[in-house]
Amino acid sequence: MNTLYFDHCASAPLHRQVAETVYEVMKLHYANAAALHRAGKEALKLVDRARLGLAAGLGVKPGEIVLTSGGTESNNLALKGIWGRRGRPAKHLITTTVEHASVYRCAKQLEGTGVDVTWLQVDEFGRVRIEDVVAAIRPDTVLVSVMHVNNETGTVQPIREIGAALARFPHVRFHVDGVQAIGKVPVCLREWGIDMYSGSAHKFQGPKGAGFLFVREGLQLEPLLAGGSQEEGVRGGTHNVPGIVGMAQAFRLSTESAEERRNRMFALRRRLLAIAADIPELVLNGYGAAEEERTAPHVVNLSYPGMRPEVLVHMLEEHGVLVSTQSACSSKSLQPSRVLRAMGLGDDRATGSIRISFGDEHTEQDIDALGERLRLTVRKLKPLERSRA
Repeated sequence: MNTLYFDHCASAPLHRQVAETVYEVMKLHYANAAALHRAGKEALKLVDRARLGLAAGLGVKPGEIVLTSGGTESNNLALKGIWGRRGRPAKHLITTTVEHASVYRCAKQLEGTGVDVTWLQVDEFGRVRIEDVVAAIRPDTVLVSVMHVNNETGTVQPIREIGAALARFPHVRFHVDGVQAIGKVPVCLREWGIDMYSGSAHKFQGPKGAGFLFVREGLQLEPLLAGGSQEEGVRGGTHNVPGIVGMAQAFRLSTESAEERRNRMFALRRRLLAIAADIPELVLNGYGAAEEERTAPHVVNLSYPGMRPEVLVHMLEEHGVLVSTQSACSSKSLQPSRVLRAMGLGDDRATGSIRISFGDEHTEQDIDALGERLRLTVRKLKPLERSRA
């Protein structure tokens, strides 16, 4: 029995071409990109070329790309960095109750230091209301941080509309966690009024340990760590040259045929939703096939109400299917999903949920095989459900 990997939201498989590139760079360009000798300058050229490619793909200037170690660092730099540069007492942050842990916990830390945080509620699909964002803005609001694609449900937030609304408040900066969005949904940083945007390479088939933060020109951030002068002094530390080069290549590969890939993944998602609808024990969390403009194409979140998530995950693994509960960063807690609870779902659904996320390697046959193994898993767990009743 072949193993089916359906956990792309946690980490996507490294693209074959990217793996070859990373290996070649590791083998040939091992010098420190900050070194003054020729080998160092050659490594720096690779970094600069990668930055140029990322900027071109995002429609921004190369100097607006800060290279980081991944999404968590990018999100922390955006939220914490903006407060350190203000030169006056911390004031007001607006975010949502369904953010990834790297934003949610960062905001909690800032709250503990005196930052006033407004936690916006979401609807039953996990979507924030634009009017709630606008209503929360105060004269002392510094930052609004709203994720682009939810990492558990795939819900797409109305980023374009929020950016347009915030244009009326020039004192407010707009940060977007785009980690689950790149290569999956459209993004227009300039047109949508986004000031900072986070990305992570291993979510779009690049290497782990590489990420970026778009920082609009003129916006200055305080470094998280004291160190060298890399990244214009915003992010010190030796450049991960192979990771950065691999990230730029993976970004290009994931975005150059984005619409075709998106349509293909939506077709797979519709197929999976039809299968899940025929398994009465399973309940969909998030948007169905009729609202595809409000959801990402690669994520399906299902609940088996009353069943422990680790039981579902391990039973599926026994049948050759790898999925997640919640986000990978929170899955070991085995607590009800904070995101699903924020959507107003009961603890039964928030606890017994699994996240299925797929990518380019999957076919209709893979979805059908997943469906059969889901049915088999539910049949085997049904007696356990009755014994718990």
